[in-house]
Amino acid sequence: MYAIPLSDDGAELRPLETWHAAEFLRHLDRGRQFIGRFIPFGKDATDVASARALLRRYADKRAADSGSLHGIWQDGELVGGVLFRVFDAAAGTCEVGCWLEPAATGRGLVTRAARILIDWAVEERGIHRIEWVAAAGNTPSTSVARRLGMRRDGVLREASLHDGVRHDLEIWSVLAPEWRAAREAPGKR
Repeated sequence: MYAIPLSDDGAELRPLETWHAAEFLRHLDRGRQFIGRFIPFGKDATDVASARALLRRYADKRAADSGSLHGIWQDGELVGGVLFRVFDAAAGTCEVGCWLEPAATGRGLVTRAARILIDWAVEERGIHRIEWVAAAGNTPSTSVARRLGMRRDGVLREASLHDGVRHDLEIWSVLAPEWRAAREAPGKR
């Protein structure tokens, strides 16, 4: 369907679909503890059927134009992904997010993949406001929001209960005119 290079070393952004369930499960198993530190993504995907069910929920969201998953592959192996957790074209808003297994961190893959999603949302779909929501302690995630040129709008104090711990959630955003201006500025992206 598509394979967009993210780096010169074999990293690509590709569709993540239901037929990838076994590969998706292997990926989650490799990174489950790391991925699940701040978010429940993939927590209930413990076998191929439940992994397929998670992928199916996002396939249904894509069909309803309300969200989608996109995998990051490194040298042919699924290592993470980016998603539209929420997508509302009528309102002109969406929420972009990510997950990554530990072996793939520190290479800028999520930032590059998220840029592709945001460019598409702004230019192809007319989205005006793109959000990024992260637990306040999830420094890698909030760092991606910063690298994307987002501004921190605020903090929802103890808004997320995850694994028995209440986390503050930071809300970051970029507006379409800001995104375009940053993209067009010399040396910005």
